[in-house]
Amino acid sequence: MDWRDDGIVLSTHKLGENSVRLSVLTRDYGRYHGLVRGATGKNLRGTLEPGNEVRVSWSARLSEHLGHFKSEMTAAHAADLLPFPGPLLALSSACSLLEITLPERESHTALYHGTVALLGALKTDQWLASYIRWEVGLLEELGYGLQFQCCAATGDVTGLHFVSPKSGRAVSQQAGMPYRDKMLPLPAFLAGRRASEAAREYPMADQYRQGMQLTGHFIHRDIFDAKGVKPVAARDRLTSLVWRLEAT
Repeated sequence: MDWRDDGIVLSTHKLGENSVRLSVLTRDYGRYHGLVRGATGKNLRGTLEPGNEVRVSWSARLSEHLGHFKSEMTAAHAADLLPFPGPLLALSSACSLLEITLPERESHTALYHGTVALLGALKTDQWLASYIRWEVGLLEELGYGLQFQCCAATGDVTGLHFVSPKSGRAVSQQAGMPYRDKMLPLPAFLAGRRASEAAREYPMADQYRQGMQLTGHFIHRDIFDAKGVKPVAARDRLTSLVWRLEAT
């Protein structure tokens, strides 16, 4: 009933005067809850912010119990992103999506490592592209993988410009043009086209809007609507920010 692992803080909920119910995504044990005593004291101040990396130990008398966490911070991503509204919203959105989509105590090691990579990427100029790719990875981990490798209609591996809103598979420009009003646009940076080619086709701001629209369609259909889950407010605010981006 005892283990120790690296994790990412997803959320906290206050219990009593100085304790919280902590939710973390751990590398080996998946999403776990536990009680943290003294969480509001100075020793843990700033440690349990969503998005921070922590080293946690969990213990309980029985495996089905809530258990207790002891934690120490290993990386303060939340504090680093405070001056940057966009990346901070992306951090909040990622943590909230993980909190509502992942079953408890089920290992998702690849998703854990992908999220750690995202935390670092949010501090770079490519933070938004990295976040959209992370959402694609989340959908894949949950069993709703999108397929951008070849055209669903012709098998072509080049000229991919659309995604079927039903199947999530890529469609070439030639095959999809007659149905373009019903298709979702596939951003060039997700289709694997070179950066120079992508920039000529659409400004990056437009590609980011296309990316958020693409992943958002499947997140809303397959997660929020299908499971009766309330949409993530941080993601909605991030989407609004992306729609206000100037063309670059």
